[in-house]
Amino acid sequence: MEREQSMRKYLKDVLSWQDAHLNFESAVKDLPKEYRGKKPEGFPYSIWQLVEHIRIAQWDILDFARNPDYEEHTWPDDHWPVEVAPPDDDVWDNSLQAIRDDRQKFIQLLDDPEFDLFKPFEHGTGQTLFRQAILIADHTAYHVGQTVLLRKIFDNNK
Repeated sequence: MEREQSMRKYLKDVLSWQDAHLNFESAVKDLPKEYRGKKPEGFPYSIWQLVEHIRIAQWDILDFARNPDYEEHTWPDDHWPVEVAPPDDDVWDNSLQAIRDDRQKFIQLLDDPEFDLFKPFEHGTGQTLFRQAILIADHTAYHVGQTVLLRKIFDNNK
């Protein structure tokens, strides 16, 4: 039991830590508005598209983990926004808040002993809560790295 509690704590920590790199909040903190919808030549996404993709993917993973009636979405159409920039500040702020809220909801699943870390979901193809937590952390870290890179590009081209 102690080992499982330790594993649950580790998974909760890994969803928001910044030991080896910036976390999501740090990557978007004080982001200049004009950076949100910019897309440098040769780069396929704007920071807005990366943020929305993180939000959508995390929500999808959360939905899969807690919803036995989960319905798979079309890849990539349902996972990437078409719009290069958010329509306004409220949409931007709501997306950031949704990422924080959904991450917290996933952490609540990790806190719930009714959710076995290693038991495959009946509606899946072998996925477990443990795997889904690692998937969120890994996926978010990848796109946080892209966000940081875009910020550096924009800062250097001022």
